[in-house]
Amino acid sequence: MLKIRDLYKSYQVGHEMMPILKGINLDVEKGELLAVTGSSGSGKSTLMSIMGLLDKPTRGRYWLDNKEVLRCSDDELATMRNRKIGFVFQSFYLLQRLTAAENVGCPLRYNKISLRKIHRRSLAMLEKVGLADRASHRPDELSGGQQQRVAIARALIGKPAIVLADEPTGALDSHVSQEIMDLFISLNQQEGVTIIIITHDQSIAKQCSRVMIMEDGVLK
Repeated sequence: MLKIRDLYKSYQVGHEMMPILKGINLDVEKGELLAVTGSSGSGKSTLMSIMGLLDKPTRGRYWLDNKEVLRCSDDELATMRNRKIGFVFQSFYLLQRLTAAENVGCPLRYNKISLRKIHRRSLAMLEKVGLADRASHRPDELSGGQQQRVAIARALIGKPAIVLADEPTGALDSHVSQEIMDLFISLNQQEGVTIIIITHDQSIAKQCSRVMIMEDGVLK
């Protein structure tokens, strides 16, 4: 599903280059539930940005769903990002003026799908994450855990090849965090969704089928 070879990333800081990723190699199989953990500043979020096609490496090679993405144009990358990748973030990033169903359907608005079909699929996704009765509620009418469930439904509605979750439980208390993790596990085991979770929370990481540790820009 995903293959990375000899990936490096550096940023210009003044007159010097600051290395962030130092030769990352990674293989993720279809249907895997992988945790990438490590201390703050270790390079986890930089790696996720590259995997999510939000940033480009300084050098290296990256294949997603058997396509070498770093050879693609910016337009091709935007299309792949919309169709192949689902994102879940710590801060939810829901649009406050839209209902839960409308937020879930946002990724499909770029795909020439009728609004009626988008609404139908949004309701189906909300039912899958246990929020069918909250479809018409706006984000400020939902709890933090409910908002994250809406964000997960939004990530899944386009049937992406892979879901990238960056600290998805970081803004939630321990009880709600476990509910969200239970949802990820269920989606992975019952639906076969490929999921990579970036987290510093060891209790979340240890529930994944594989854990890799990022230390000073190196993945172990």
